Formats: sequence, C-alpha cells, structure tokens
Amino acid sequence: MPAVREALAALTVRGRAFLAAGTTTVVAAIVVGHSSVVRIGVLVAVLPLLTAWWVGRSRYRLALVRTVSPQLVVAGQPATVELTVSNESRTPTGVLLLEERLPYVLGTRPRFVLEGLGHGWRRHATYQVRSELRGQFDIGPMSVRVTDPFGLVELGRTFHATTRLTVTPRTTALPSIPLGGAWTGSGDNRPRAFATGSAEDVTVREYRRGDDLRRVHWRSSARVGELMVRREEQPWQSRATVYLDNRGTSHRGQGAASSLEGAVSAAASIAVHLAHHGYTVRLVTASGDSRETQWHSHAAEASTVPLLEALAVVQLDLSPVPDTQWLAEPGHGGLVLGIFGGLGEPDLPFLRRLQHHASSSLAIALDVDAWAPHLPVQPGRGAATHLTATGWRSVTLGPRDRLDTAWQQLGLMRSRATAPAGAVR
Repeated sequence: MPAVREALAALTVRGRAFLAAGTTTVVAAIVVGHSSVVRIGVLVAVLPLLTAWWVGRSRYRLALVRTVSPQLVVAGQPATVELTVSNESRTPTGVLLLEERLPYVLGTRPRFVLEGLGHGWRRHATYQVRSELRGQFDIGPMSVRVTDPFGLVELGRTFHATTRLTVTPRTTALPSIPLGGAWTGSGDNRPRAFATGSAEDVTVREYRRGDDLRRVHWRSSARVGELMVRREEQPWQSRATVYLDNRGTSHRGQGAASSLEGAVSAAASIAVHLAHHGYTVRLVTASGDSRETQWHSHAAEASTVPLLEALAVVQLDLSPVPDTQWLAEPGHGGLVLGIFGGLGEPDLPFLRRLQHHASSSLAIALDVDAWAPHLPVQPGRGAATHLTATGWRSVTLGPRDRLDTAWQQLGLMRSRATAPAGAVR
C-alpha cells in the first residue's frame, strides 16, 4: 500500500536502529541456538514495522489557523504571527515538528517542537517577523513533521494556506504649510457662491438615489421640474493628486538605498499628511490610471490604507514615457503634488500639461545623482530646472536631506508667490 510504503520510507533513526538491532539479534540467536532470544529479536524488529503500518493506515487530520497582527505594518516594525494547530482525527499524534516558510526579507524560517496532540487538542505557537523593505509578502505554507508516540516513524505534511503581510513605506510627519486646492470644507480654501443664479440655486443640486427626502427643496424642485436637494449640508473637500514618477529612467541606485525608495517614502508621507488635513487624495504613477488612483475621501485613517497599500507594491516602470490617458478623464484639478526623479527635454510637454490641469502645482525634485555618486552624472537630467521652466514650484531633495525641512521650504515658496506685492521682502 502506498501509505505503508511512505511510512516505511519515513522511519526515523530510532526506527531504523530498532529494525537493525532486532534483525541482528534474530540472526545471532539462530546461529548460537538461543530460541528465547529469537523471540526478543523478532519483537524488536517487528515493532517499527508495526508502527509504520499503523501510522500509514492512520488518517491524521490536522488543522492550522494562522493569524498575523497587524497585517499592515510600516517598514521596520514587527508583526506577530500566531499559529494554532489542532488534531481533528481520533488518532493521537506524537511530537510535531513545525517549520514555517518565509520570504528571506522577513527573517529566518521559524521552527517549533510541539507535544503530541490527542483528539480535539490544540497547541499554540507565536513568532515575530520584521521587514526593512516595503512590499507584500506571503507567510507560509507551513510544513509539519508528525511522529508516532514511540518516535520510530516521522511523516511530513504541508498546509497550503498562506497569509499576506503588507509592509508600507516609512513616513515622515510633515508640518502644516499653505497648499491651496479646489473646493474644500476642511482644507485651505472654502467654497464660494457660483457666479450666476440666486442663493437658492447655488445651494441645491439634483436628487440622487439614497438622498434624505427631508433635504428636498420643494420650491426649486417645482421651478426646475425635478427633485432638487439642499447641498449646503454636504461637506466640501479639497482635491489633491499625488503624482509619483516611478520610471526606471528617472531613478538611480538599487534596493533600499535607491532614489525610488526615497520617492515612495516622500509620496507616502505627503499622501498621509494631505489626508489628515481634509484633502481628498488620489495617487497616480507613471503607469497611469489604476484602481488605486481613485479619490479617497473617507476618514483620514481609512483613506490612507489603500494609498499606503498601493505604494507598498510600486515598482520601477520600464516605459520611458509616462501614461497620460488619465489626464483626459473628467474630475481633475485641484492641487497636484509631484515627486519626480531625473527629467529631460522630452518630459517638458507632460510637465506643462500636468501643471495646466492643476490649480496649484508643487513638486519634490529628487537629486537622483546623489543616490549613486559612484556613477557618472547624467547631463540634462536635472529635475528642478525643467520643473521651474514649466511653471512648477519645487524644492530639491537629496538622500541626506530631511523631507520635513524640504516640505517647509516648499510652503515658504508658495507663500512668497501668493503674497501681495510689497508684502515679502
């Protein structure tokens, strides 16, 4: 039988020693003529064989529950993994040897030795994982070595289930600076009346499914001929687009020390800062529109989660030209905050178009050559010069510069640009 053959092949060192000792005893007893010793040798040799047959016929049903807490962590912070192994069969197990498979960035593979499990028994084990790199990593699968109560046979089993851990980029707390944007109820600007129409007209809109009927404005509804609801109770929010230039041609360096990681960390810090200051934030990369680029207008803590999850998996884009199809979609405008690497002359039309779609355009220009000082400087790839030429206000950020300081300088630049004549000396 295949199960028995598997058990025979899974004899432990102790089981093979018993089999060899029993066989040797039987042969020696027959040679010297001690029949009583033959029975002892047969018992010793048959014991691992009977155990292998019993283990092969047994149907171990082990269940594993793996819990990762929290499932979303910042790079450098630990997450706790809790394992619960239970025996759902009537056959008791011997010692359990557990080994968890992990990506190398999460550390070495944890191994555990658990005592035998009877029917319905459970055993728990915990360990911690930590990654200095952002990304999404699968924890598992778990492999289990099951031994019989005598330790003569050891069978291997594998649980195929895995659990995902998301490691987000590190963020920096940023100071408050004047930013501007589109319509807002909690950002820097507040909505004003429309240029035309009466006071009633500017505070109503068409009825939408799900609106509270108590907000129906009957006078406007009668005049227009369709249901209209009051809109003064609706919160207005600024819109901000965080654009991350993740093209391979724009960045230098490798791994955690690359300029891309600096750009991702800056984008994460800015997105979190804007969300906590009432902005409706969307993330756009050089790859263009995706589900992560949708406007996130929920509570600040909830809205930052999908943004950070999207930034956790951002990779270099191999296309030398950024995707611009998303700019043709309706609903753009407001504040645009760009994080750029190296830029060249071919990027000028895109920068002008992006700046044209924004009510305010600010940028962090990475000094990508400083991220790879051992490589020759790329002529004509300075981002700050091209950004200034296309109307952007930008500051330069190097690998040793503080993001919060650069952010504050960006705010000072905007204050000077928007101050009345003679107010700034």
